[in-house]
Amino acid sequence: MLPAYIYWLALVILFGIAEAATLGLTSIWFALGALGAMVVAIFDGALLLQIAVFVVISGVAVWLTRGWGQKRFNDSREPTNADRILGQRCHVLEDIDNDLGTGVVKADGKIWTARSMTGAVIPAGSTVTIRAIEGVKVLVTPVN
Repeated sequence: MLPAYIYWLALVILFGIAEAATLGLTSIWFALGALGAMVVAIFDGALLLQIAVFVVISGVAVWLTRGWGQKRFNDSREPTNADRILGQRCHVLEDIDNDLGTGVVKADGKIWTARSMTGAVIPAGSTVTIRAIEGVKVLVTPVN
């Protein structure tokens, strides 16, 4: 059986490779946690202590760097004008039924595929409010 630090070293390498492949701060925290656990294993720390060190270091690293990293590396969103329809009321052209995958609304002069946020069927002719956009679909709620 190999010493425990070898397994931790293998995890450091795997997490490092995963980080290099994604370039988006997705696994570097776990590589740091595994590195800390490897140090504990080198000094013959108990397996439970190794796991605790891995969890704590990984958690602290995520907590300290996640917000900064997301802003710095994953800020590739391109703003669009689509968000201007959020909160807008619009007319249902085709029954919105999530189970059948049907539903069309007209908002800002454009036709959108629509889904109900509540899951309720919304009949054609109703007025709805656009609450969110997911891809090319708008998520709506009925206006009472």
